Amino acid sequence: MDATSQLGRPLNEAQMSVLRLLGHMKTVEEVEELHQVISDYYRRKIDEGMDKLWESGEWSNERIDEILNEDIHTKFRPEYAD
Repeated sequence: MDATSQLGRPLNEAQMSVLRLLGHMKTVEEVEELHQVISDYYRRKIDEGMDKLWESGEWSNERIDEILNEDIHTKFRPEYAD
């Protein structure tokens, strides 16, 4: 079974590029190192996105407090819907 049929959809070019790169790796350590590099990349992207939200005022300590104090148990129950 190929990767396409396992996922139920074709792989995009970025995914295919990573698979080609993995094909050149010889050890588990190399794969783990690549995994760390990719994880670091996405961690930086998230940090940059959060910085933008803080700078724009869309995210703040007040917003965090609102979320922490929200009663999610009743918010999504139909009898409490707005």
